[in-house]
Amino acid sequence: MARVVFLLVPGFHLLDLAGPAQVFATAADFGVDYTLHYLAEQPEVSAAQGLPVRTGTTWPTLTADDLVIVPGWRAPRLAGTARLTEASLRRLVEHHAAHGTVASVCSGADALGRAGLLDGRRCTIHYELQDELASRHPRAIVVPDVLYVSDDRVVTSAGIASGIDLALYLIATRHGPAVAAGVARAMIVPVRRHGDERQASAVLRHRAHPDDVVHRVQDLIDARFTERLPLAELARAAGCGERTLTRLFVQATGMTPLRYQQALRVERVEHLVGHGATVDAAARAVGFADARMVRRLRGRART
Repeated sequence: MARVVFLLVPGFHLLDLAGPAQVFATAADFGVDYTLHYLAEQPEVSAAQGLPVRTGTTWPTLTADDLVIVPGWRAPRLAGTARLTEASLRRLVEHHAAHGTVASVCSGADALGRAGLLDGRRCTIHYELQDELASRHPRAIVVPDVLYVSDDRVVTSAGIASGIDLALYLIATRHGPAVAAGVARAMIVPVRRHGDERQASAVLRHRAHPDDVVHRVQDLIDARFTERLPLAELARAAGCGERTLTRLFVQATGMTPLRYQQALRVERVEHLVGHGATVDAAARAVGFADARMVRRLRGRART
């Protein structure tokens, strides 16, 4: 059972915390159980909206499977706000160095920057704070006008509600697109919002359409993307012919059902490799015979 540790600062935004927390709590309904921990440097902190929250002050023992998330706080400017101690910043660095994932919502990116975790990495923040983040952390590569960015297990998101998108992205990459889609539907939030074209989970990137037939087929592929799925089987599930399904799928997503399945597989390979698997082992885990297909598909995506 993995942990999600939320590191709270005085004046944190409630939705920056509650949105991701609800995503990870809802994932338990789909067989993915997380333990949620709430930490601060003092036993009680008040949200920007006035709600006092009691927290722990002692960090649990973390593993590489655990997540640490820094929700954002009310910050017309970043300078002089929400100053975490060096001990807390060091905890963030140590977790990342131990192959764990560190994330932030909105102004929480400044804490990651102060810890040095944004140096040389792509990141984002609320559009009103992008210039200041770049100025405060000149070695960071601030990406404007996206919902979230993931770079070497450092994941940052934009304004308040984007924390939900960030959490859905993490669920999709860790546990598969079907779980992320199920969580989004249970929460009655779009599974269609995405970060930018390269960072977004395929399940989020290619759901921006209203075609229910295609969504049903995507649900099937999402749940069984590591298996061989003949077009005839997908067409039967859709209740239409193979040519009709292919036409509808391309119109809705810009790719064939096979290309969509391959995108999910490559995305899962990249996640497994990022957590220590060899490319060959990761390729076999998602249904490829070996790593050659992964390299071919990666090359195709870059062209």
